[in-house]
Amino acid sequence: MSELTPLREALLRLLADGQFHSGEQLGERLSVSRAAVGKHVQALKALGLEVYSVSGKGYRLAVPLQLLDQTRLSEALAPKRAELVPVIGSTNQHWLDSLSRLEKGDICVSECQTAGRGRRGRQWISPFGGQLIMSMYWRLEQGMAAAMGLSLVVGIAVVEALEAQGFAGVKLKWPNDLYLNGRKLAGILVEMSGTAGGPCQLVIGMGLNLLLPQTEQERIDQPWAELAELGNIEDRNGLVIAVASHLQRSLVLFERQGIAAFREQWNRLDYFNGKTVRVLMGEQEIHGIARGIDAQGALLLELESGETKHFLGGEISLRGEGQL
Repeated sequence: MSELTPLREALLRLLADGQFHSGEQLGERLSVSRAAVGKHVQALKALGLEVYSVSGKGYRLAVPLQLLDQTRLSEALAPKRAELVPVIGSTNQHWLDSLSRLEKGDICVSECQTAGRGRRGRQWISPFGGQLIMSMYWRLEQGMAAAMGLSLVVGIAVVEALEAQGFAGVKLKWPNDLYLNGRKLAGILVEMSGTAGGPCQLVIGMGLNLLLPQTEQERIDQPWAELAELGNIEDRNGLVIAVASHLQRSLVLFERQGIAAFREQWNRLDYFNGKTVRVLMGEQEIHGIARGIDAQGALLLELESGETKHFLGGEISLRGEGQL
């Protein structure tokens, strides 16, 4: 995976309008040769960007790109920290390595992750500029037990932030996915550290598909969706600000009242509520009808016998009937 050097970032800013720019013009603006421009364009492609090259016209991005703006994010989210690292291994890992200098609500955002990870260590594909990639730090003085159901609250906050930005129709899948028309739109990964009896430090990561390049779409091995299906994404920075702000407010409420305060919202947004599903626990598979969550955030599953079973997180997976 390539790095985003200052020269490549300058090249990207010139191409961000989505128009054709000749190699000669780009070389003049950047004070490099046309051959060097071509090499740097290849490096941008390695970041997951789709760049067209047409003889006689030059280079252009497949779609215009609005880059994240450190100054705007910092001003809008102050006094919380907003740190932008355009290309990073993992925003979650970066924040986990930075715990000693963080305050509740601080965020790290990136245009591209080279070592993004999902639940159970799965690889997370994150092409440059194609997603909203964010990690937030939080601290629960009550300890790890108080974090029960937190990933559900994160999902609710993100969906409500999207609704406020005009993107309606996103649903939730227990315990940590956002769904659009039955396909995965975003994943949430909560990582925590702490000691028995002490406070719990949390890093809350999210990857939300905005508009994925064709070349990157082929690398995803599950049904996926992108926010662009619901309308034009005109302000990526505004989207980051809205998500971070909603999440901060929701976590404050969660600290005070726990997951029970969010149960009604979850059940309204639950994609599988009332649907026949399978719960996978290792080699065991349990069929039933999803009935939302209880006051502790556990999944409720109505069995054929009429009994309702409660499932908490861990190594449990939820699948719709017919899903692999």
